[in-house]
Amino acid sequence: MSVKKLIVSAMLAASVLAAHVPAAAAMTELPDFSSIVDSEGKAVVNISTTSTVKEMVSGVPDGMEGDPFFEFFRRFAPPQQREHQESSLGSGFIISPDGYLLTNAHVVARADKITVKFNDKREFQARVIGSDARSDVALLKIDATNLPVVRLGDPKNLKVGQWVLAIGSPFGFENTATSGIVSGKNRMLPDESSVQFIQTDAAVNPGNSGGPLFNLKGEVVGINSQIYSRSGGFMGISFAIPIDTAMNVAEQLKTKGKVTRSRIGVVVQELSKELAASFGLAKPSGVLINALDPKGPAQKAGLKAGDIVLRINGQPVENGGDMQRLISDMPPGKAIALDVWRSRAQARVSVVPEELKEEDPRIAKREYRKPGAESEQSLAQIGLRLQELNPSQLRQAGVDYGLLVRAANGVAMRAGIQPGDIIVGIGGDALKSFAQLKGAFAQAKKGSAVALQVMRQGVTMFVPLTPDESK
Repeated sequence: MSVKKLIVSAMLAASVLAAHVPAAAAMTELPDFSSIVDSEGKAVVNISTTSTVKEMVSGVPDGMEGDPFFEFFRRFAPPQQREHQESSLGSGFIISPDGYLLTNAHVVARADKITVKFNDKREFQARVIGSDARSDVALLKIDATNLPVVRLGDPKNLKVGQWVLAIGSPFGFENTATSGIVSGKNRMLPDESSVQFIQTDAAVNPGNSGGPLFNLKGEVVGINSQIYSRSGGFMGISFAIPIDTAMNVAEQLKTKGKVTRSRIGVVVQELSKELAASFGLAKPSGVLINALDPKGPAQKAGLKAGDIVLRINGQPVENGGDMQRLISDMPPGKAIALDVWRSRAQARVSVVPEELKEEDPRIAKREYRKPGAESEQSLAQIGLRLQELNPSQLRQAGVDYGLLVRAANGVAMRAGIQPGDIIVGIGGDALKSFAQLKGAFAQAKKGSAVALQVMRQGVTMFVPLTPDESK
């Protein structure tokens, strides 16, 4: 075939294809979110908070460097408590015309004053009706009526790959809209949360926390809560609390002032294909009980280590998150039926769950603060960048408080401090706050070392650091 005939054939094929392009293009056209922003954005609010922070600082008056009395004050002046105001930004959305709104618990944690601002510039002072750290949900109330409200959807109908829209105030830029897709569902994160998160790639940054996640119908399906980041900014992975979970928490906060959850006292692990086969299961469905609380409901009901939980009240259990959610949502004191795999056969065990209480003082007495970039601190004088341990990490380390070393340079690096170390004490005293650590170096006498108690791979050691070496 000649080149001319080839060109003519290609042109004919292109014309035939072009006749079908409009229909194909219509199917793949990107969604237009403008109508959702216009209609639903009215119920999305900016939340700003102020809080009073107290910390111990050096008793040396400011500006005394070089003064003859500087060394005297450095050695003998007692530390002073100083107060300063901190502010933070977040987002939220109105769920009822009489002024109830949802946001994240970490947005309003420790706040003395909460200001809610609408996109029409109206501002209201809000009060906290209730806050639940485990789910990271807070219910607020403002004194207003006839407010615009969001429409709620069913997150169970979401599919991976569907478009979603986030509206919030990242870095204070109010009513910012970002879009993406659902990247995953039922994600369990390694913290104290009992939430199975919706994972998306919609851009979420500091200030977006507490804002709504919409589906293409303009219905709220989640509350934007966390991001996965190594820089503190968005890196393509964000997590939202399913709205049905949040509304359940909000209703309990409104009616009872707290959230009641259940427990049966077991430790479980996921099943691999090989592990399931060793127990005689054809596929790895269910979760394996590997330990029980000796005084817990599960032990009393006759459950055993080695039992595999297949269903709870008829609902299938595919992973540990399913089991945690199903049991947590049950009312304490009401029997539930567990279908288990035991000795290569199915059995049914009735268990009466008890109320989950914050028995671990490391969690109960610690004010909630979201882990991540927001809880990162630095001691530039000795070259340390630190991050507070979250409740799960505290329990694993067996301490009340600890600071994870994110980076070590200068004095700290020369002393042998490494990223991944956990600072748990100063001298013989347990560490209770970052301010305590900061104050110890501020009060250190010239040329003297501060002995840090450091945990590394489960082993505790003392590491001396002399701050003057950094000068």
